[in-house]
Amino acid sequence: MFIPKLFTTLRGYNREQFTSDLVAGVIVGIVALPLAIAFAIASGVPPEKGLITAVVAGFIISFLGGSKVQIGGPTGAFVVVVYGIIAQYGFEGLIIATVMAGVILIIMGVAKLGSIIKFVPYPIIVGFTSGIAVIIFSSQINDLFGLNIANLPADFTEKWLIYFGNFGKINFPTLAIGLSSLVFIFMWTKVKTKIPGSILAIIVTTLIVYYFQLPVATIYTRFGDIPNTIPMPHFASVSLATVKQLIVPAITIALLGAIESLLSCVVADGMIGGRHRSNMELIAQGVANIGSAVFGGIPATGAIARTMTNIKSGGKTPVAGVIHAVVLLAIMLIFGSFAGYIPLSTLAAILIFVSYNMFDKREFKNIRKTPRSDVVVMLTTFFLTVVFDLTLALQVGLLLAVLLFMRRMAMVTNVEVVTRELTDSDEEADEYSIKTREIPHGVDIYEINGPFFFGAASKFRDTLDKRANPPKLCILRMRNVPAIDQTGLHFLEEFWEKTEKLNIKLILSGVHAQPYRAMEQYGLLSKIPKENICGNVDLALARAEEIL
Repeated sequence: MFIPKLFTTLRGYNREQFTSDLVAGVIVGIVALPLAIAFAIASGVPPEKGLITAVVAGFIISFLGGSKVQIGGPTGAFVVVVYGIIAQYGFEGLIIATVMAGVILIIMGVAKLGSIIKFVPYPIIVGFTSGIAVIIFSSQINDLFGLNIANLPADFTEKWLIYFGNFGKINFPTLAIGLSSLVFIFMWTKVKTKIPGSILAIIVTTLIVYYFQLPVATIYTRFGDIPNTIPMPHFASVSLATVKQLIVPAITIALLGAIESLLSCVVADGMIGGRHRSNMELIAQGVANIGSAVFGGIPATGAIARTMTNIKSGGKTPVAGVIHAVVLLAIMLIFGSFAGYIPLSTLAAILIFVSYNMFDKREFKNIRKTPRSDVVVMLTTFFLTVVFDLTLALQVGLLLAVLLFMRRMAMVTNVEVVTRELTDSDEEADEYSIKTREIPHGVDIYEINGPFFFGAASKFRDTLDKRANPPKLCILRMRNVPAIDQTGLHFLEEFWEKTEKLNIKLILSGVHAQPYRAMEQYGLLSKIPKENICGNVDLALARAEEIL
């Protein structure tokens, strides 16, 4: 469970696998280059921070991860979070929050929470992913049109109000470079080749801007030279007050990183027919984020697009991911200075293409075919992500999903009086059907169907209140109750107390293991005679005859 996939796959590793991994690693490294730079700039940090993250975190995620083909690095999902944290707490605050998030991820992995993270409702994932796509798209309008607006606000509405007020200042050479890059990248997806369109767009537009000396903003004009060295490790000073202040951003980074990395692993498993180790993957993600922060990088996670590129390029083992990090490091050290000539509008076009792929068009198109409750969760998460922030969107989305789940469970749980009134056609084939039994006079039989928890307990009380004439004896059938919680136990205790006051004998029938243990721990079984707890309705009716 806690053994990295790299160590497992190296057993019997051969030259053919290495050749495949080498080709895939080089291709993914080239693909990751513009994305690492673009995500860093979109997050409000210098471009080299993205490269450092891709190198350090990408290496650690492949070396220690629980997936054969996972590629890690900076992703679009973190753009919104990083930008917000830097705006509020500064870059030093981001470093501390990233380290804290790494520690949280390691704890989650050690606590074996990897399988639980996978159960985050899909509407929430669609909502916040599509919301992030809209925000990334919005953040690139400034560079795509060459508006040169300084200090753009993080707020979505304010940002667009400023855009509309500045569209008269469009730099047309910049717009021409950006739009031509965008059209080329979209068109290139129809060409069957492993060469990424983003790289070709960067090479061509950079040469055009440099050769014709076009008045277009580049990485160099905005940020200066890109350092061609890896910085020395830096450890930020942390106080208890800082930890308290940054705990919410850290949890957001950790949850987002866990969800995206494990989602990427699940998608990859479906393509390669493998099975990842979710807890080991969380630990690797935690170590990677700590390592990235120590070297001055930004948060990282598993990147679905780069992971898919790795698989399609022939990547077989984590060695491909390690090679991808080494290739990025070599490019940074040898060709880092040339990256300064890349036009920002080309990077904006690449990110707009990324946001287009991130937005789940199919789910929004099929919104009328989706259950209303899921639509509410998805649209609420989407709206809060775009208009407010991702942290609030995740919190509210999860709360809504939990409440709607409780409602669904309450709807499938029912409590019925089955004595002589129930005419359920499904009972015809039931060997323990009440319709085939003779019910003694003065006996009422109640049946609970479904989990008996706090969402369904009120139905039990409503059913009891409808009975005008109290019987001499009650049989409570629980054969269809797989689980019970404290609220259900409390209502059962109330029911028992009510029967005691009215001198009504109570018999339980068909109690499953979990409800039985719960009632035993709650002390309820000590109040009900053991002979009144029967395995099925026949035994319960026989016991009722004895009592009567």
